[in-house]
Amino acid sequence: MNFERIKSFPQYLIPQHAVSLLMGNLADRPLGKITTSIINWFAKKYHVNMQEAIHEDTAYFSTFNAFFTREIKPETRPLAQEYAIIQPADGIVSQLGKIESDQMIQAKGHFFSCMDIVGGQQNLAAKFNDGHFANIYLSPKDYHRVHMPIRGKLLEMHHIPGKLFSVNPFTARTVPNLFARNERVLCLFETELGLMAQILVGATIVGSIETVWHGTVTPPSSSEISSFYYEGDNAITLEQGQEMGRFKLGSTVILMFEPNKVSFLAQLQSESAVKMGEGLGQAQKRQ
Repeated sequence: MNFERIKSFPQYLIPQHAVSLLMGNLADRPLGKITTSIINWFAKKYHVNMQEAIHEDTAYFSTFNAFFTREIKPETRPLAQEYAIIQPADGIVSQLGKIESDQMIQAKGHFFSCMDIVGGQQNLAAKFNDGHFANIYLSPKDYHRVHMPIRGKLLEMHHIPGKLFSVNPFTARTVPNLFARNERVLCLFETELGLMAQILVGATIVGSIETVWHGTVTPPSSSEISSFYYEGDNAITLEQGQEMGRFKLGSTVILMFEPNKVSFLAQLQSESAVKMGEGLGQAQKRQ
């Protein structure tokens, strides 16, 4: 474990935001055949299934980010409508379970605080205590648009500034309080199962986090929390399975539900591979 901590130490030293901004700008730059060559190399290295993409020819994409946030054919991600809650993204279940005493498991031996992940909003954190959470890690090969696990009315969005550590499984095992240290976009929805928080967590080289209603949320970043509220004419309702946001390069999605509202599928465990639209859970039966 000490050796792993030593291996993660360089992440503390690099200028995380500057590197991520630079890489994001490069990924948004059209470079013709150079861009196509980079995309082809990336697709081969990470075994990206281009047959799922609406545009299968990598030469179609003028920038790396256009490829990275590619649309896929709807029929490749059918929605498991027999479940109240579906997977919001392709990826791997990092952890899932109960929020106990304000704590969620990050990795074996590591926890992070609900209070911290919501930016210190005590009243909001209290709503999710004793509820349930799920962390979905999106690896480089995955489809990087994020969808709604359940129909929801958007109430609030908060951009919470922070670090930009990598969020891969290795870093989750070695950097304490990782998700609550990183920059993130917290979206709060009202659903038929009560409040749901859907949090898009930034990471090293994540050039941008976007939502469908706001566009680019970050960059630029700031030192203060930015909050947005959606009421009256600004009310937004998104259907189950509808796209809600995207990452330009990979990261993590965290879901949180209130107590006594949901039960996750028993077969889902840490390291379970999932696809957007597959089952995540059902409404918890009343005792």
